[in-house]
Amino acid sequence: MPAEATETKKKAAAKPAGAKSAPRVRKAAAPVAVQRLRIKVKAYEHKVLDASIKQILDTALRYDAKVAGPIPLPTEIKKYTVNRSTFVYKDAREQFEMRIHKRVIDILDPSPKVIEALTNLSLPSGVTIDVKMA
Repeated sequence: MPAEATETKKKAAAKPAGAKSAPRVRKAAAPVAVQRLRIKVKAYEHKVLDASIKQILDTALRYDAKVAGPIPLPTEIKKYTVNRSTFVYKDAREQFEMRIHKRVIDILDPSPKVIEALTNLSLPSGVTIDVKMA
């Protein structure tokens, strides 16, 4: 019995009072990296923007790509205030605004054929495209 008592005292001395054992941490499987093509499209006219979005979607769906979107983003409005007269009459002012319409399209796991078809796509002038691989 004295030998058992000394063993329990050694175990108690090794751990400070109230200390808990470290929790077991299970390593999760590494997440599979999904390749994504994010296309941001901007234009001043929403009709031209919608037509070019339709053209991009038709091209992507022709090659059986998984598409998320088009997601409309907030319209950016830039306002400019200008005096109507050259010298006096500060109260007479005119306001102009420019609206920039934006959309986002995500193409999940794009094949090389889809990427090539999108690069060869000709869109109308006035449409800005920003493509990012993620």
